[in-house]
Amino acid sequence: MSADHYQTVLRPVVTEKSHRLTREERGGKEPTPLNQYTFEVATRATRGQIKTAVEELFHVKVAKVNTMRVRGKIRRVRRQTGRTRSWKKAIVTLAPGSSIDLY
Repeated sequence: MSADHYQTVLRPVVTEKSHRLTREERGGKEPTPLNQYTFEVATRATRGQIKTAVEELFHVKVAKVNTMRVRGKIRRVRRQTGRTRSWKKAIVTLAPGSSIDLY
């Protein structure tokens, strides 16, 4: 495990939607586990780098990696306006039988 993996996968994204992706699929009568985990990753990281970093850090088998860029939003405090930072999000689908204990 190298420090490079820690620079690729920065932190897990813990929101209601990301928590729902780890547990069950919406719709249908019986919930089926989606086994998807959401991470904030380095903006220059590729899907292959993210896959190897998650496999090495959490000792799991990754089936698929989806990435997206999250644009910063404009925020205003009184008269001053600013912008939150832009970042990159990766939704990692694990192979059946693999899981990550984040919570």
